[in-house]
Amino acid sequence: MSKFKEILLTPIFKDNPIALQILGICSALAVTSKLYPTLIMCVALTITVSLSNFFISLIRNIIPTNIRIIVQMTIISSLVILVDQFLKAYDYETSKTLSVFVGLIITNCIVMGRAEAFAMQNTPGVSFLDGLGNGLGYSLILIVVGAIRELLGSGQLLGIDFLTTTQNGGWYVGNNFFLLAPSSFLIIGLFIWALRSWKTEQVEEKEFLMSKNAPKEVETHHA
Repeated sequence: MSKFKEILLTPIFKDNPIALQILGICSALAVTSKLYPTLIMCVALTITVSLSNFFISLIRNIIPTNIRIIVQMTIISSLVILVDQFLKAYDYETSKTLSVFVGLIITNCIVMGRAEAFAMQNTPGVSFLDGLGNGLGYSLILIVVGAIRELLGSGQLLGIDFLTTTQNGGWYVGNNFFLLAPSSFLIIGLFIWALRSWKTEQVEEKEFLMSKNAPKEVETHHA
């Protein structure tokens, strides 16, 4: 039980795909201006990565090695198409808002990475849990970013007024910067800084260290 719990929870806090591995950044920038489409995107990716891990693991022993990437992408693509068609049928406005970003789940590094690194090496049940954990880890960051951007940008969450803006007779002046994609970089950067300040073991070791005997500066002498 502890092994299954570790597989599920590790990607959420200890090895988060966005905060630690810096994967899935494109959708984190593009779909988080409001919380509702952010939640839909989180559900879409979590379903895709969980089920793709499960099905790829199910047939891992019969996939020819030289075409495994093609098979993986075919399974992932099929699941993304199903999710996209479901969205168009039951929530067309959100589908238009998310636009091509649902389709781009096919090439999301998190989905492809877990399929190749984990699902091809483990049993279906464990692979499903790994996909679910990574989807929840991705969702955690996106929900935080989406909530902050919508709240500070328009004073709302899920369309409900929390900070009544001056346009509606209130006191809050919406910060339009948070409605723009670059604000996601700021929020994610601050989140990563806070997380690594709290969990210092997540800070990468320096890849290059200056020798103690190296001169601090080079003096140039002119003839």
